[in-house]
Amino acid sequence: MKAFQLISMMKKLVFVLVAQLMITVTMAQVKYHAKDDLNLVISGTSTLHDWTMKTAKGECDAIFVTNAGGQLTGLTSLSFITPAESLKSEHSGMDKNAYKALKTDKAATITFTQTSSIVTADGTVKSIGRLTIAGATIITDIVAVTKVNADKSISVKGSKKISMKDFKIDPPTFMMGTIKTGNDIVLKFDLTLRK
Repeated sequence: MKAFQLISMMKKLVFVLVAQLMITVTMAQVKYHAKDDLNLVISGTSTLHDWTMKTAKGECDAIFVTNAGGQLTGLTSLSFITPAESLKSEHSGMDKNAYKALKTDKAATITFTQTSSIVTADGTVKSIGRLTIAGATIITDIVAVTKVNADKSISVKGSKKISMKDFKIDPPTFMMGTIKTGNDIVLKFDLTLRK
């Protein structure tokens, strides 16, 4: 009787191990990276005209979960960092005021670190995490659309509306306060992650 129970237990153990192996084979975690090859645009309004600041500098690391067909099914890790002073407009005076508002002398980078995420079948990713701007951190969500390319790289596009007040940023002013920027800005990003 004991030998029969032992054989039965061994069969169950083998079945569990095979099932776990099949799950591991069909679902893979893959690391992706991008560095200084992105399009990040921050845009806003002012009492004079709309404005934009752009940068191609930054670094993004992500770990995606893919199924056997190469479709994205999860995102277990995501981090992004860009030097705040890499953002440039068409006017150096505006840049100087923006850096002052962003407190770049004390907070040199803008970062996002994911705490959780959801990936839908159409490739939309909703990441929740810590967004740090001007040294202040809030928990927020960022939504992006992903596309797996023929070379297995992943294109990522998205945007996020941000209130400067949430980060304790006083909207910059120009020309001795006669021109004032609006409180809300839009952050748009477009990058390609590669293995």
